[in-house]
Amino acid sequence: MKNMTHPAGGKDDFQLVTHLTLTGSQYEIGKALTEEARRLGWSPAPLDPAVNRARRTWFERHWPQHHARMDGAAAVLGLDPDQDEVALDDQGYVPEGYGCSALWIPPSAAADGHGRVGRNYDFFRTTMSEVSGLEPRANELPMASRPYVISTVPDEGLSSTVITMSALDGCMDGINSAGLAVMLLIADFETTEPPDAFLPQVGVNSVQLPRFLIDTCENVDQAKQALLGAKQYDHGMPLHYLVADAHGQAFVWERGRDGTEHIIEFGDGPLCVTNHLLHRHPDPMNLPRDTESSFASYGRLRALYEGSKGVTMSGGDLRESLRAVRPSEDPAVPFRTLWSTIFDTRDRTLSTVFYLGDGGRYSEELVFPAR
Repeated sequence: MKNMTHPAGGKDDFQLVTHLTLTGSQYEIGKALTEEARRLGWSPAPLDPAVNRARRTWFERHWPQHHARMDGAAAVLGLDPDQDEVALDDQGYVPEGYGCSALWIPPSAAADGHGRVGRNYDFFRTTMSEVSGLEPRANELPMASRPYVISTVPDEGLSSTVITMSALDGCMDGINSAGLAVMLLIADFETTEPPDAFLPQVGVNSVQLPRFLIDTCENVDQAKQALLGAKQYDHGMPLHYLVADAHGQAFVWERGRDGTEHIIEFGDGPLCVTNHLLHRHPDPMNLPRDTESSFASYGRLRALYEGSKGVTMSGGDLRESLRAVRPSEDPAVPFRTLWSTIFDTRDRTLSTVFYLGDGGRYSEELVFPAR
């Protein structure tokens, strides 16, 4: 079953937010997501048959929920789910790439004992054409102006709520009914290179990875094992991920420039993440100076760390810390915080305010349960 509402924004605001609630089998959920993706203009991409067969086999073994949703996609498209010519997922509707700041407060440092993660999702307000150096097309909307909140309640397995601006089969933020929260952030502005190709590969892409963890894992230990065993790829935009659970554990997952994999933990204390690789700069108080291309990543992390170390923080304190590192509303600054989210891993909720326009215009805080 599918239910759609618009809980924030409107025709006169920068964002119009869509909330999809999907219930039923993973097959039925896949059908509903594909119908929505087609409405947004998505169509399946041709793919090398050998790669396509390997992708389906990998999903069947390692991410069966996604595999079942792909069968639902095939039904909507009138295709044999075992065909080899086109990819049935990779349901993107805007380009990828983002700034952002995130801060994990473990239960031991929280005023009420609730583990929480706060994150700012910072992104351009421009169209896809403008980011590519072109004039916008007639009636073209800004890339991030139509985000989706997607709540899925499958007949079996973990329920979840996620936020996405670029792919209905992936997400930028999410939390599941076990209290596992995952969010992505750009990891290295200064080494981003154009990809050789945008075609799907075997494994999970950078935007599918949070959804992969939310579907298959209940805690940090399971998430570490899933990541270490998964094939992963990006499209020229290196990302890293903050993962936290209801048991008070958290880590950051990164891949180095040489393909090495890194799990970064800070023990029983706050964990701050912005847009540089933590395994290359592990000391929050010994960071390089920001440059024009670092987008204040080092300064934002330093501010979050200094504001959270050695103190007990309430949910309100966490929200204030995030407000303090939002980008300026100066017209020369290309980014805005397009949503700001608090994940409560004990209550299994995701609470978000969405950007409606300059002048401090944000929606009221919306609370979405993961169960």
